[in-house]
Amino acid sequence: MSVTPRDNAAFEAGIKLGALYHQFVGSPVSLKTADSLEKAIAESISVQPFVKSISVSIDRQMIKDNLSSFGYTELKGPMLKVDAVIKYHEYEASVGIQFKDGYPLMFIKDIKEVKG
Repeated sequence: MSVTPRDNAAFEAGIKLGALYHQFVGSPVSLKTADSLEKAIAESISVQPFVKSISVSIDRQMIKDNLSSFGYTELKGPMLKVDAVIKYHEYEASVGIQFKDGYPLMFIKDIKEVKG
């Protein structure tokens, strides 16, 4: 059986989410810098091939709950909510990251064939 464009759409989506997670978890973040870190993460991933859209949000309450005496904490996986659409040839994979049972679950919401 050969690899299909649909298979590659799912693979590309997984690569994008894995790169995002492992590149940015551990970054310093504060309530003051959360907006700019969300934007930097999204823009960094969006320049990669096949990324149609991406949104990144960081849980502000979790930042507050983890602030050090210096006014910042490090970005932790449970703080992230990510949604992305990866378009490979005629397929779009809608994917996300959600923390579940202590694990950063990277999941496919939907893969659909699109025209044009």
